Amino acid sequence: MTKVLTATALLLAAGAAHAQKFEGLADTPQMGWNSWNKFGCEINEQLIRETADAMVALGMKEAGYRYINIDDCWHGQRDKDGTIQADPARFPSGIKALADYVHARGLKLGLYSDAGATTCGGRPGSRGHEYQDARTYAAWGVDYVKYDWCDTKGLNAEGAYTTMRDALRAAGRPILLSICEWGDNKPWDWARDVGHSWRTTGDIYACWDCEVSLGSWSTFGVMKIVDKSLALRKYAGPGHWNDLDMLEVGNGLTPEEDRSHFSLWAMLASPLISGNDLRKMPEAVRKVLTNKDVIAVNQDKLGVQALRMLTDGPLEVWIKPLAGDDWAVLFLNRGEQALERSYDWHKQPLSDDLSKRSADLKKAAYRWTDLWQRNTGDTARPLTLKLAPHSVTMLRLTPRGAL
Repeated sequence: MTKVLTATALLLAAGAAHAQKFEGLADTPQMGWNSWNKFGCEINEQLIRETADAMVALGMKEAGYRYINIDDCWHGQRDKDGTIQADPARFPSGIKALADYVHARGLKLGLYSDAGATTCGGRPGSRGHEYQDARTYAAWGVDYVKYDWCDTKGLNAEGAYTTMRDALRAAGRPILLSICEWGDNKPWDWARDVGHSWRTTGDIYACWDCEVSLGSWSTFGVMKIVDKSLALRKYAGPGHWNDLDMLEVGNGLTPEEDRSHFSLWAMLASPLISGNDLRKMPEAVRKVLTNKDVIAVNQDKLGVQALRMLTDGPLEVWIKPLAGDDWAVLFLNRGEQALERSYDWHKQPLSDDLSKRSADLKKAAYRWTDLWQRNTGDTARPLTLKLAPHSVTMLRLTPRGAL
């Protein structure tokens, strides 16, 4: 008996040592919707069904969005065997029925849990139940797990997230693992083979450049998160992305800020997870979230996170090499006053040592397309910039040949 138990233990240890995340689930940054930014704990199965319907009807599925993610507070209690249940009042049909509904519309279902004993909203977490929960999620047809970091005193982050990775692998259903430990334990150093994306900061807040203190932690505006993520670009790539948190487009920013926020997340190769009420979305917000040209920059298969190439007062110039020798170039006015500039393409070559890509615009001409205004032009002549406060001009450059 001892020999049998020892052999079994060795087999289990060998399996754990060779466990890995599911590949091919995030070759480009994941796109979807999440309930938290708009609804917090005020969620139910009707909201999820209506959101899935809206994602299809409003063209978001066509634009590339796939995941309908239920965040915190879906949980009920664990049964006598420790199996997690959905809240019977809010989700009386159960999660599997919701997954079936979402799948029938060509979409995927995401679910939230936490590495601790309780979630940030005080519901049952997965600590001590990782393999059991993973099997339950697989049986329900879940496609995405956002795994949070509340109530984790005494836990090692790398170990805790690796345990859930291994549990999901053992359950057998391909499930994307979104690591949400707020960058506290530098996941970019260890999470490449653990999860498909990792949060770089604390939670986002629907403001341009603010920080809101909540005592022991803070939430951050768009530009605060961008600035905190500048040094992390070398860690991002196909299958392992820096996650700048869910989008606040449509949640109270100005129209210019909505476009800038979306453009920056696209340039920085962050997951595009909308966080607004899709059922009541104004047409202007829908147009931002479904701009296929901007989305194409985010979903570019080269998978390089943008570089802030130039800062000149309130003007920032960001560049992102794209597949096929194209470039995305973003001009940002992060200041409080309107800005007018003439930008001479010949003075500053496009150069990125991370991707080993460069373009000398004195020697080669590129045609550009404005991805928001649809204007066109080329780099043979200076670009006239007129930028409102907190606004962007975002261009895609395509080679024309030698000058």
